[in-house]
Amino acid sequence: MNTNRYLGQRIGERDAVISGIGRSVVGRKLGRTGLSLTVESALRAIEDAGLSRDDIDGLSTYPGMMNASPGMSPCGVTDVQDALRLKLNWFSGGGETPAQLGAVFNAVAAVAAGLANHVLVFRTVTESSAQTAHRRASVVGSGGDRIGGPMQWMVPFHAVSAANWVGIYAQRYMHDYGLSREQLGQIPLNQRRHAARYDEAIFREPLSMDDYLGARMVSWPLGLYDCDIPCDGSCALVVSRADAAPDLKQVVRIDAIGSALTGRNSWDQRADLTETAAHDCTKMMWARTDLTIDDVDTVQLYDGFSFLTITWLEALGFFPKGEAGPWLEAGESRIGIGGEVPLNTNGGQLSGGRLHGYGYLYEACAQLRGDATGRQVEGAEVAVVGAGGGPLGGCMILTKDR
Repeated sequence: MNTNRYLGQRIGERDAVISGIGRSVVGRKLGRTGLSLTVESALRAIEDAGLSRDDIDGLSTYPGMMNASPGMSPCGVTDVQDALRLKLNWFSGGGETPAQLGAVFNAVAAVAAGLANHVLVFRTVTESSAQTAHRRASVVGSGGDRIGGPMQWMVPFHAVSAANWVGIYAQRYMHDYGLSREQLGQIPLNQRRHAARYDEAIFREPLSMDDYLGARMVSWPLGLYDCDIPCDGSCALVVSRADAAPDLKQVVRIDAIGSALTGRNSWDQRADLTETAAHDCTKMMWARTDLTIDDVDTVQLYDGFSFLTITWLEALGFFPKGEAGPWLEAGESRIGIGGEVPLNTNGGQLSGGRLHGYGYLYEACAQLRGDATGRQVEGAEVAVVGAGGGPLGGCMILTKDR
């Protein structure tokens, strides 16, 4: 009897492939509507897949239309369906998912269940244009209503940003395991080196350790360069039935997903405050694949804050519990494009721009297809994507079409 609670029908995600990818222009304060950016990325993804709008019969997004945080989700599925005149058999949009990748997981499930043949998935942000002196991205507001839920306990202490919450996790890890700021700084320095090789990254200027350590503090121990960059932009992809793929262009295979939530959905009530949801969902992902950590050629992991990338690397098993510091000291030879574990080869969100998890997925597909000009990992055939931080997360193993 199989006692692995995660195995299930392992063929589920393998019934689907990523057949096309698209990205709009990405930048700071572009002044464009979220819908126009979405249409741009969506049409590129559909064309990349060798499809037409008439072929798209599913639509999925995260988190759907919302106004709680300025520019975080400026358009939803109904806006895009109408703008593209799509005839849909299935659609989904919502925030209660395994973080950002939940929209992709929903699309995979819909395709595997026969509810749709080709699902367009999109994620759009206009956080940079939404920022003013009085309105900041990723600061949770009440919209004028009485504050409830977990925020009622955080707002009185001015902990209104995830920078405050993640900073506490990083402090605890430093206290328990001796991680230093210099070791933590290897993450943003690595991302900046990679961004310099990517014409579409936002921040490409050189960044030194002195620059990193000398930058203003945001929420100890997270300084300016430990925090990602609000931007405007959209990423889209097409998730298709695998048996529809032979007539399409180059595809990326979905080998396994991780969507588990086994710890508490809380920033401050988890059993171990040095671990995040990455430690939940990676267990599920590894249980659903025959691949191992040694097969992975590149990783594209959430770096909304630098410490979150460390939790993903640890959860995936690249180093034992608590040994992030010594592992990261190798710097470029460890996590650079030519290193042991090429990490966030597009500059991640720390230098490339915060596309809320979908920039990583786009980059992983580009790497596996051999399309990552100027930053290509030689011989890349297996990639891991991990998105989300704190109590919610999701991950995927993707492989080159073979």
